Amino acid sequence: MNRLYLQFYVTILVVLAVFVGAAALLWRLADDDNRTPQYLDVAAELTGALLPDADAAKAEQQKAVEALHRKLRFDIALYRADGEMIAMAGKVPPRFSIERARAGWRRGPGGPNFTLQLPDGRWLVARQVRERPNPTFWIAAALALVAIAVAVGAFPVVRGLGRRLERLRAGVEQLGGGDLGARVKVEGRDEVAALAESFNRSAQRIEELVAAHRLLLANASHELRTPLARIAVAAALLGENADPKTRDSLKQDVAELDQLIEQILLASRLEALPTLERREPVDLLALAAEEASHYDLEATGESVIVSGDRTLLRRLVRNLVENARRYGGSEDGRGPISVSVAHEGSRAVLNVTDHGPGVPEAERQRIFEPFYRLAGGAESGRGSGLGLALVLDIARRHGGDAVCLAAEGGGSRFRVDLPAA
Repeated sequence: MNRLYLQFYVTILVVLAVFVGAAALLWRLADDDNRTPQYLDVAAELTGALLPDADAAKAEQQKAVEALHRKLRFDIALYRADGEMIAMAGKVPPRFSIERARAGWRRGPGGPNFTLQLPDGRWLVARQVRERPNPTFWIAAALALVAIAVAVGAFPVVRGLGRRLERLRAGVEQLGGGDLGARVKVEGRDEVAALAESFNRSAQRIEELVAAHRLLLANASHELRTPLARIAVAAALLGENADPKTRDSLKQDVAELDQLIEQILLASRLEALPTLERREPVDLLALAAEEASHYDLEATGESVIVSGDRTLLRRLVRNLVENARRYGGSEDGRGPISVSVAHEGSRAVLNVTDHGPGVPEAERQRIFEPFYRLAGGAESGRGSGLGLALVLDIARRHGGDAVCLAAEGGGSRFRVDLPAA
């Protein structure tokens, strides 16, 4: 039982059941006539005082017995000490036995029949005219009704509390899932309502901070484009007398910065969009061949159609090929690189393989983190930026995944699998 409201409710029911059972048991013990025979002795003394003396005439004793019968509504029979009947009123309990009476018989089988020995030795046998139910039963029934009423009244309260907590949990999960606009309804004025208000304030603050962060990132990236454009123009105007190596290095740095800014802007846009903006059928092999041709490479394999955003899938292939040329090829960035597309079951698989130094197994997952560098990457320039992070993000937005594996003969193989259309 993992529902909080059910735990509360079952606890209330158990407490009520214990209370009713204990109350009925205590009443039973307190009302047990067998444990209180002195009541009958007192009744015998009082009845003897109301009846005529033992030597009075039978008519007088009969009249007294009939008076008791009318007042007490008991069937009564009066016997001598030797068991001979003196008078009776109503239906006498059958089979009165002086031997049983002397042996201490109090209650007859089948009903509340009482045998009292009067102080003068006479015997009085009485039976209630209309048998009354046991009061213990009625008290237990009344307590049971009270328990049922409490249980019925407590369920809406407990269930309402459980629903409020469930809605609060759903809001937390919605916020944790990336919906920064998630809020919960504030109900009541208790601790749960205070918790809901605190959650809403926290969610509002988080949404404002994330929005400010995205705006700052987008503005900073946009503003960097202007000085980069001026640097690129200045590099082009250096003239023939400038050092060609310095000019080429400057152009390469500007291109890398421009590409990094473009990736930052794309990552910021994807972060603001929970789902793809558009979907269309895309031939993954044709798209991979088109991007590979920009780097004098060929894509091999079989044609597979996937459903997705063509622009994002193009960026995925481009980032993988550029990463392979930059970090997985030879020193001049033109080592052997292969691009292939295969159809495996219901999946389209894109493989980009290089034969560079490879990626250690312990870091194959971490290279998909933004701006992560491999060990020794600061000196070798291996890693940094958002290229592989965008690859993983785009693959997952299309219902797929991206992993880094070891290539046969050395190097790395980046595998992206997407659902085929």
